[in-house]
Amino acid sequence: MGREEYGKAYRMGKKDYQSRMLRGVKPTLQVLDDIMPEKGAYSEYPLGLVQIPIDQIVGTKTVGRSNSFAGNFMPILREESEFAAKWSSLSTCHVEEGIRDPIKAYEYMNRFYVEEGNKRVSVMKFFGVVSIPGEVIRIIPKRTEEKENKIYYEFMDFYQLAKINYIWFTDLGSFARLHEAVGKKPGEMWTDEDRLRFSAAYTRFNAEYQAKGGSKLKITPGDAFLSFITLYGYDAIDEHTASELKTLITKSWEEFKLLQEDEEIELKMEPNQEKKSLFTSILHPLSSPKLKIAFIYGKTPGTSAWTYAHELGRLYLEQTFPDEVITLCFENGTQENADLLIKEALDAGCNLIFTTTPAFVQASVKAAIANPDVRILSCSLNTSHRYIRTYYSRMHEAKFLMGAIAGAMAENNRLMYIADYPIYGTIANINAFALGAKMINPRAEVYLEWSTRKDIDIDERIRETGATCVSGKDMVIPEEASRFFGIYHMEGGYSRSLAMPLYHWGKFYEQLIGAIMDGTWKHDDNPSATKAINYWWGMSAGVIDVICSNRLPIGTKRLVELLKATISTDMFNPFSGILYSQNGVVSNDVNRSLSPEEIMTMDWLARNVIGTIPKVEELKEQAEPVIKQQGVIKKEG
Repeated sequence: MGREEYGKAYRMGKKDYQSRMLRGVKPTLQVLDDIMPEKGAYSEYPLGLVQIPIDQIVGTKTVGRSNSFAGNFMPILREESEFAAKWSSLSTCHVEEGIRDPIKAYEYMNRFYVEEGNKRVSVMKFFGVVSIPGEVIRIIPKRTEEKENKIYYEFMDFYQLAKINYIWFTDLGSFARLHEAVGKKPGEMWTDEDRLRFSAAYTRFNAEYQAKGGSKLKITPGDAFLSFITLYGYDAIDEHTASELKTLITKSWEEFKLLQEDEEIELKMEPNQEKKSLFTSILHPLSSPKLKIAFIYGKTPGTSAWTYAHELGRLYLEQTFPDEVITLCFENGTQENADLLIKEALDAGCNLIFTTTPAFVQASVKAAIANPDVRILSCSLNTSHRYIRTYYSRMHEAKFLMGAIAGAMAENNRLMYIADYPIYGTIANINAFALGAKMINPRAEVYLEWSTRKDIDIDERIRETGATCVSGKDMVIPEEASRFFGIYHMEGGYSRSLAMPLYHWGKFYEQLIGAIMDGTWKHDDNPSATKAINYWWGMSAGVIDVICSNRLPIGTKRLVELLKATISTDMFNPFSGILYSQNGVVSNDVNRSLSPEEIMTMDWLARNVIGTIPKVEELKEQAEPVIKQQGVIKKEG
């Protein structure tokens, strides 16, 4: 029996050997000694006896036995050799008794290299064994700025807590996200029960994922697993049958393919300029069904300026298309009830849904996967999902103008900026404001405070800093008759409004609905494309503006109009020229402007900003859902 099995393994080894030769790669096993860091550039740490995932055993410690095996660990020595006899004997032993003796191996960058037990590994790989016990020594390289090195150090932190070594990722931060996704707090140790449950869930997922063709994707099964449980929840794998799990994985396949892309988002900076044909225009009134549109709100228009702005947009849409659209709104949404609110919208017959806060992204994606004939858009920035489209506005353009106004009107060079959540887009708004102020007043300093920070008294902070111009809430809301919005000037304890930024969501919705009705929406769809689509429109599309008070000096008003015109016509970018952060130079090229992607993902504050980007634990509980979905992640290095 053993000889027969060796013959099969030998043929598998020869086939793999020849395939690698044709591809111009090393046909035999990798040798750890050939790739080890230089002496002094690594340390060794004994892990003791661990279960080694068989798929992660890729080579030998020394060159001695490497040429006895093909790169897939199958033997390539002749069937009449002494080596073949020993392999055959081990094969028989494994079938009759099972191989229990642990091997000796080294682990380097989460791959294993055998020191003793190469034939045992070969036999067990042949029989499809999942793991093998081994005494392992870990080779720890020194920290570098290389991405793979950083991921490895994140893995080691995760391994200390979970003692799991069979999952791997291609993106920084994934191990920490996994730890959180399975319900663990930072630093919390995993129990044996946690490990057993995770192993069962991951094994079930990976089996269906590989059966669907996961090995053909350029991501790891871990990348796909994390994406899946982030979307559906960790409990979803336990709650679904094998058939249901297979269906969900199939429906989520575009999401997995999107993970392969280095640039996951295709930004649409302006409304589509494709022109509809006369023929389409004539047929439109007869052939286009009426749109029934749902707006899912996180709060109510009376209690939230953000929601109020979208509600004004909804009402504007109804007035603009009285015969073409019907709109419904669903209020007080949370992460917990977002799925239910979207279902209510679907049950009401809505064929277009806008979810107006980043906290609803996951619910939006799940609904879009389950209802492919319904268009779903989520108001969020730097969010990449293939099944939905996202939209946001370039508010930093207006904030630059607001900063210029504040810089001109502040007598003592001290300004305050009150932000809400440290999410993508907000950091660009803060920096644009600071740069606008500095352009008008080189001595202007911007004191940054967060309204969602724990135990914060904004009024007290304004008094402490002595700021005379404050950037507060973007707009007033019906249930809060306050003068503390937009840019306001403080004098003797009283405020007077100077200007306010305007989200004209109505203009955005009008242009988007127009594109759907005349067919140009489809021009954004490329069947072969894998990138997510994000609409990021600004002043040039009419969705952002600044409204100036009559109290503003005529010269300042003229300056604002001039800056507005240059930004709207793309003659000026607020983030152009030499730029400094609190930590040094961001750009030293006077002719360069930051790209849209660099603006969207800012994680630094301008030099004249006094303050910090808070961590999630510094903020109130209400901030957690938004931060979890769209919070700024500080880049390493």
